[in-house]
Amino acid sequence: MKAKKLLLVSLLLFSWNGFAQIWDKIEAKDGFHYITYNLEYINLPVLGTYLFQGKEPIVELSKYGVGFYQLHEQLKRPVNWGIECDERGALLYKKGFDNTKYLLWYQYTTKTAEDTEEDMAWKMVELTIHFNTKKMFIQGERSKEYTE
Repeated sequence: MKAKKLLLVSLLLFSWNGFAQIWDKIEAKDGFHYITYNLEYINLPVLGTYLFQGKEPIVELSKYGVGFYQLHEQLKRPVNWGIECDERGALLYKKGFDNTKYLLWYQYTTKTAEDTEEDMAWKMVELTIHFNTKKMFIQGERSKEYTE
């Protein structure tokens, strides 16, 4: 009897983890959006460092929705990030001729003395994957090569 109860509890705990929320709801200037950093099922290495012409300014996307974002002529700053998805966690994207476009949302996690409320708000930029050249771009200017 104890073994059956232990098995039942184990199954319930396993099921609970299997249905864990994989998205966050954020509020931007234009309303609410859903984002996720769980990109395992698109099978492309989105995580990593994106360089501008081979150097700074950079964007660095790390696991668990954290990283760094650097604007031109500024220091790199820590951010939370995610790719826009629907309320079930499925990524939203637009397929082009030889690329796919996702919306990358980021928010600074540290505030400087010069920052306004708008600076600290969630911001959206495009993340595009170009399959013929095997490159990924953030904002069309920071890039990273990848292999399948």
